[in-house]
Amino acid sequence: MEIQKNLMVPLGYGKYFRSDKIVGLERIEEGRGPQRRTYVYIEGIKEPLIASRGESTILRDIVGSPEALISSQAIELMEMILDEFREIGPMLRRSIKEEAGLDLDEIETKIRKLLLAEKEEDIQEQRLF
Repeated sequence: MEIQKNLMVPLGYGKYFRSDKIVGLERIEEGRGPQRRTYVYIEGIKEPLIASRGESTILRDIVGSPEALISSQAIELMEMILDEFREIGPMLRRSIKEEAGLDLDEIETKIRKLLLAEKEEDIQEQRLF
């Protein structure tokens, strides 16, 4: 992977930095949520910034291909949907399934599988380097 210079990379909630100034990304494990996904280390700034976007989506933006941008947006959307689904209780899920025929449990399972496959692909890429 080669970092594209002078691309503006969105970190979420109106935060943007140049791709060549981002020197590190670290997944937030504890307290992770919709607004807390990744620590982003920026050249010249002592403390990492907290990004609301996942590290893999930020990395794709740093590399900077249009296909990667679309892919990262799709992944980010799936992560947001998954976070929202966690707030829907079992009674409401049953009601939605009965009334609209929309099985939120099945959709959640499929999203998890897609995101897991994406993370496994990222791990395989990291092992190459």
